[in-house]
Amino acid sequence: MAPTKTSRIPVRDRILAAASELFYREGVQNVGVDRIIAESGVAKMSLYNHFKSKDALIAAWLEEQDDRWRTCFKAKVEALATDPCDRILVVFDMLKDWFEEPDFRGCAFINSAVELVHSNHPGYQVALAHNQATYAFILTLVNAAQLPNPESLTQQITLLMEGATVVAMIQKNAAVALQAKQAAATLLVAAGAPINLEHLLAG
Repeated sequence: MAPTKTSRIPVRDRILAAASELFYREGVQNVGVDRIIAESGVAKMSLYNHFKSKDALIAAWLEEQDDRWRTCFKAKVEALATDPCDRILVVFDMLKDWFEEPDFRGCAFINSAVELVHSNHPGYQVALAHNQATYAFILTLVNAAQLPNPESLTQQITLLMEGATVVAMIQKNAAVALQAKQAAATLLVAAGAPINLEHLLAG
């Protein structure tokens, strides 16, 4: 019998694919190992051969999501804008596109950190590292714009990003990304950035 398309996918990838869909859609605490095994079509022993525990699987899933984010997010920002200040603001346009996706259910890292609670959980540590990576990336954009008090401004920008993400999930309202963008633009103008704030607020 010829192997099926699914059977040709490496076992570890099949497990992660099933876990990714279930964890993001239903939450890491609501999905048990047996459900992942059933969805991925692998034996329980196969799962534990690749992941020593559910906690390890959660961490691996979040690490995979973080790797994708680091690659895609930076590339999209650089492709959409060249001016340093524009690159900061285009982040919120990207958030709006994300919020409008039919399967949007918030940020996997924020959701998981809330569910896991304990900071010593390996998944919580990955979520924390992702948060720090987001801050570091926005800081590079703020530094490139040569704006004063870059650390404080970066913290404010990332708070707007995370706040918009949570509100968009709760209210099912993608427009909050543009409101966050306007707030971010106001912060940039206050810091001396050459932005046409009147035009932006009218948009």
